[in-house]
Amino acid sequence: MIKRLAVITSGGDSPGMNAALRAIVRTAIHQNIEVFGFQQAYKGLIDNAYIELNSRSVSNIIQRGGTIIRSARCQAFKTPEGREQAAANLSALDIDALLVIGGDGSLKGATKLTEHWPGQIIGLPGTIDNDLWGTDYTIGYFTALDTALDAIDKIRDTADAIDRVFLVEVMGRMAGFIAEGVGISGGAEEILVPERAVDIKVLIQHINQAKQKGKVSFILIVAEGAYPGGASALAQALEEHSGVECRPCILGHIQRGGSPAALDRILASKLGAFAVEQALQGQSNVMVGIINNELALTPMVHTWQNKKNLDPYLLKLQKILSQ
Repeated sequence: MIKRLAVITSGGDSPGMNAALRAIVRTAIHQNIEVFGFQQAYKGLIDNAYIELNSRSVSNIIQRGGTIIRSARCQAFKTPEGREQAAANLSALDIDALLVIGGDGSLKGATKLTEHWPGQIIGLPGTIDNDLWGTDYTIGYFTALDTALDAIDKIRDTADAIDRVFLVEVMGRMAGFIAEGVGISGGAEEILVPERAVDIKVLIQHINQAKQKGKVSFILIVAEGAYPGGASALAQALEEHSGVECRPCILGHIQRGGSPAALDRILASKLGAFAVEQALQGQSNVMVGIINNELALTPMVHTWQNKKNLDPYLLKLQKILSQ
């Protein structure tokens, strides 16, 4: 029987982490479970920096971006000694289960902790990249799309006015889910993702063909890992090879912030409550997620060992709709 539960928000922040935290705390309290939030993720576990959370602690946070218990990178946790200290602190506080909200690096860290601590560990997919196997969507992805799309719509106005090629760089070092999503919803002429090699000659050919068809604006969505040096380097290369004026626009960390979209609030609330329920059922070393609109569990190691693929239909559709 679980009497005490701990939670951390780890890695890059994502809109909806607070909504997940709220759902965890209130669902746990409903089940007469005490909840402790460790501040700054694994660093807080090592430093024993925690606060007890109650229903009022999570009042009025569902609409807030970021995370009220903060996040941090922690080199010390990568060492056996650091993980031993974290485990000792959890044991001293009589924690029965630890819930980790974060991306693949955070879940890998959680798996490493099981080598030192016997308690239950459950992961929640909190990353704007949407690249975790075992869930159709991750907490923060929908908001990141909306934020990037708002910027792209504004860039389109300028692109139409001055007849230039704009390369908009969005987050996604290893995966192109944000690029694919905003590329389709923003009507981009090209979507460049790490999963496919970039051919500058083909890009120039597409730009010239579009201009021949009367297009007066041309927007390329570039995932940050799609081309060495990102959108800035690609813009320079395109300009040198084609003579066409190209302007890079890097959205950067703006995609992480802001009030979470409704879909992220709903997703985070469902996964937060479900994680507590699964902890009560004795589950451990799993990540909660949504697959085909159903709540699901995936072994933690599968979330990064298996590769989540982009939607090939959307990539094909983009070529048709951008003509």
